[in-house]
Order: sequence, then structure tokens, then C-alpha cells
Amino acid sequence: MTPVTPAPLPAPTSVDEVAAALEAHGYLPDEGLATAVFLALRLHRPLLLEGEAGVGKTEVAKVLSAWTGGPLLRLQCYEGIDASQALYEWDYSRQLLHLRAAETARSDVDADQLEHELYSERFLVARPLLQAITAAADGPAPVLLVDEVDRADDEFEAFLLEVLADFSVTVPELGTFTAEVPPVVVITSNRTRDVHDALKRRCLYHWVEHPDFEREVAIVRSRAPEVPEALARQVAAATEALRELGLYKPPGVAETIDWAQALALLGHHDLDAGTVSVTLGAVLKYREDAERTRRHGLEELVTAALARA
Repeated sequence: MTPVTPAPLPAPTSVDEVAAALEAHGYLPDEGLATAVFLALRLHRPLLLEGEAGVGKTEVAKVLSAWTGGPLLRLQCYEGIDASQALYEWDYSRQLLHLRAAETARSDVDADQLEHELYSERFLVARPLLQAITAAADGPAPVLLVDEVDRADDEFEAFLLEVLADFSVTVPELGTFTAEVPPVVVITSNRTRDVHDALKRRCLYHWVEHPDFEREVAIVRSRAPEVPEALARQVAAATEALRELGLYKPPGVAETIDWAQALALLGHHDLDAGTVSVTLGAVLKYREDAERTRRHGLEELVTAALARA
């Protein structure tokens, strides 16, 4: 099997350089995450990011793509996903049209030649894994995002492990494809189940926490500059308090930004119980969580947020 040649990836010389690059593209990492990204880029290893939904795991891949200039190839995992949906499929409808056209145009159709035409790259529909493996060698390495791998079945995870080991796959009708440019690989998991140890051993690992209060304020200010700083601080503090209520789905960073933008759009400059009540749907997405928050008391939530901000 042809070994993968390390490709021209970004070669940051320090963790600080990575942190600065991510910040320049709108992502404010803590030192642990910046270190994990630095090592993944320098060691050419997949990066497995685990953490609660909404902490910004997927965003890391998007920002890496923006930084490196490599195309973002996203493989969204789900229960029942199989190799064909991740790797490649044949375009049967186009093959059928080609077959009919060939039979109409040529009376002396050679069966072997026609079969060769039907199973050529012309009719091959490359899915994200094959796209990552066949990326052009003269451009930036693609960023392969394998999102929510914990939703996939064990069999698919084993298949994924095999592909990531060599960045090489075989299409029976065409032969073996081996990556000339190994992609930057980011794998995310919400830990709805444990990812197998074999996959973890292939990866660098980092647990992504919710940002601390000051970082979340900075994220809101970066992503939603129209939100006044005082309001951003109050929203971040209120979201922080919501995460302590034992909700079914605690709000993530995206919900914090959504809530702050919604409040700014409505012309609010400060939180109060009435404002929170009518905008709670911007930050909580389950009725049970909204009811639990109201039972806790919106006045108490706002009081705690104002004190924290």
C-alpha cells in the first residue's frame, strides 16, 4: 500500500500562533484546545473533540478550513449510515441514460466497452471520505469533519477506522485511491455513547468545555458586535446560570449568541424578567427546560445574572 506523504499543511510554530490564527477567524479557543489543534497539525493526526452539544466542536473544523484555505468536507454521522453514503455511490440514473443513448446511437455496442464506460469515474459520485482522499495535491489539504461520530453504528466506526489508518480506499471497478494530500481530520462526539478505544488511539483527544464567562462574553462581542457590551455580559451570565439548572439541553454558545442578537434586535439594553420570559425560546429549545427555568424563577435568574455581569 502506498504510504501517505505528509502534505503542506499549516506549520504553526507555537500554540500561541494557532490561538491567534483561530481568533483571527472568529474562534476564541482556550489554551487546551489551541494546544490540541497545534499538535494535530504538526503531527498529522486526526483530532477527536468530545463535549456537550453546542460547545463549538464543529466550529473548530469550519475555522480550520477558513484559516488553511482547504475545502471543508463534512460527513454528518447518523444511525444507519453506511460506507456508500460516506465513501461513494454510482450514479445509476445517469448510467441508465448513458446505456440507452449508447444503444440508440450505436448498433454494434460492445458489451465490455460499454460496461467499462458505465463504471468509470464519470459516473462515480464521491462522498466526503473519497473527496478527502482524492483531493488535488497542489492545493491546501482539505479539512474533513466527521461530525457526531457517536451517532453512527459500531460497524461504521470500524470502517472509518480503516479508512483513517491509511487514507486509502478501493473501488472494485476502478482500483485503489490513496491520498496524496492527507486531510486535516476533525472528529466530533457528543458522547451519547463511548467511542471505541481503537479510534481514540488513532486520534489526539480533547474534551471541549463550555467557555468561561469572560470568554463567552468575548465570543458574543466577536460574533455579534451590534450587541452592547453590558447586554452581552448579562446574557452570558444568564446563560451560565441556566447551565447550572440541570436542564435536559443546556444552552450552547450558539444559543447565547442567538439570544443576545434577539434581545438587541428588540431594542433591549438590559435583562429583566419580562424580557427573559418572552425571549426564552431563543436560548432554550425544549418546553420542559423552559418550564423548569420558570419554576426556578426568572427574577432570581436575572438577579444572579446582573450580579455576575
